[in-house]
Amino acid sequence: MEFTIGGRLEVRMTPTDVGKRVSVRCVVDTPGEGTKFTDTVGVLTSWDAGVLSVTTKSGERVRIAESALVAGKVVPPAPARRRGPAASFAELARTTARAWQPVESELLGEWRLRAAGGFTRRANSVLPLGDPGLPLTEALRRVEGWYGERGLPACVQAATGAEGTQERLCADLEEHGWRREVTAEVRIAALAPVGDLVTDVSAVRTSREPDAAWLSRYQRARTPGPHVLEVLGSGPSVWFASVPGDGPADAPAAIGRCVVDGRWAGFMAVEVGPEHRRRGLATAVMTALARTALAEGASAAWLQVETDNEGARALYDGMGFATHHRYHHFRPA
Repeated sequence: MEFTIGGRLEVRMTPTDVGKRVSVRCVVDTPGEGTKFTDTVGVLTSWDAGVLSVTTKSGERVRIAESALVAGKVVPPAPARRRGPAASFAELARTTARAWQPVESELLGEWRLRAAGGFTRRANSVLPLGDPGLPLTEALRRVEGWYGERGLPACVQAATGAEGTQERLCADLEEHGWRREVTAEVRIAALAPVGDLVTDVSAVRTSREPDAAWLSRYQRARTPGPHVLEVLGSGPSVWFASVPGDGPADAPAAIGRCVVDGRWAGFMAVEVGPEHRRRGLATAVMTALARTALAEGASAAWLQVETDNEGARALYDGMGFATHHRYHHFRPA
């Protein structure tokens, strides 16, 4: 379907463009506000029965009636980032997965099913990096059965917002009754500037394993069992950092974890006790870990932060981290 409206605006795309990045404009009649135009940029994930579905980089799925289209066209992939290291989605997806490994996993085609006794969504979700080798309905049935056998809720992790991400899979999951539960950003930066931050790191202690004090500050597992320690200890080269509390019996004032994997250093579990915040301790922990990773030959940094964690996002903004893509965890409704 290609037509011109008013001699200027035109729709230059068809249902055969499903899967491509598009820019569309539609007209909306709003009670009390009259007629207005809205613009949407994202991946065209379906065009059926007179309705288009466009998934934006944030993972939002926008439905547009074909009759409301004013203009539309296929556009190039999102422009490359202007700062930080070059990285593809596939490289980052595999790198981040190696830094947070499950206790058990199984392949379903090119989907990796991961479980770790329910400890964190990342270690208890499907990582789909290709074709499951089955129709989606059957694949999801297998996924639900696999997690059900382990007493866990089924969960699929899928990404949006970069070239090669999984907007169509996100839309298909919603069509099958799965709902987005949480969204996080994968951010990247050059590593050297993090290591060069002007901060006092003399109080930061680093080690290869998390001791009891480190675990006492870690909020995600108050009573860590063997499965928690196995996940925390997984990765090519793992480091833990902590800043002692005010007294010998106190939990650490701040902690962090870093996994060095080739050129990448991944930062996780950066936590500061409420009574110790606004003293620069998170920066000190990350700077100390960055220097350790630089000494091992890493040059690029990544981290994951949930979109509603405004404090952490502001901290990482100041360190030069920029969003590469977002990932979402989906569960059956």
